[in-house]
Amino acid sequence: MRFIISGKNIEVTEGLRSAVEHKLSKLDKFFNDEAEIFVTLSVERNRQKIEVTIPMKGQVIRAEQDSTDMYVSVDLVVDIIERQIRRYKTKLMNQKLTGTEFKKEFFEVEDDTPDEEIKIIRSKKFAIKPMDVEEACVQMELIGHTFFVFRNADTFEVNVVYKRKDGNFGLIEPEF
Repeated sequence: MRFIISGKNIEVTEGLRSAVEHKLSKLDKFFNDEAEIFVTLSVERNRQKIEVTIPMKGQVIRAEQDSTDMYVSVDLVVDIIERQIRRYKTKLMNQKLTGTEFKKEFFEVEDDTPDEEIKIIRSKKFAIKPMDVEEACVQMELIGHTFFVFRNADTFEVNVVYKRKDGNFGLIEPEF
C-alpha cells in the first residue's frame, strides 16, 4: 500500500505521519501493494479531523472522523474503513466478482464478524411541490430536518437541499 498524506491547517510531522501509517497499516491485510490510500489531516475549530479515501475500480471507500485528538480520530476512522471494506467484500462475493485492489487471500478467509445488513425501518410517501431553492431551505428549517427533497420550480427537476456541518446550505441537482 502507498500512503499519500497531506495536511490542511496542520503541519504533518514525522511522528504524526508514522502514527497514521502504523494505524492504517492494519488495512494491509486487505489490499495489494499497488493500492493507494489518500489521507488528509486537518484542524477546524479545535477539532482534529482525518479523511481517508481509497479509490478502487468503480468504487470509492471513504471515511472521515473528528475529535479533540488526532490520534483518537485515526483510531475511529480505521474502524469505519474496516467495516466498509467488509461490506464491500460481501457485495463482491454476492455478485461473484473480485476486486483487483484486494489480495486473493481476502476472499478466501471467512470473517467471524457478522456483516451489518441495511434495513429500512421507515418509508414515507409525499407529494413533491414545485418551489424555488430558498423556499425549500425555509421548509427544511420549519420541519427541523437536515435535508429536503423538492421539485425545482425553474428546472422541474428533483433537487435536494441539505444543511452542512458548518451551518450553511448545500444543493444537489441531477446531471444527465
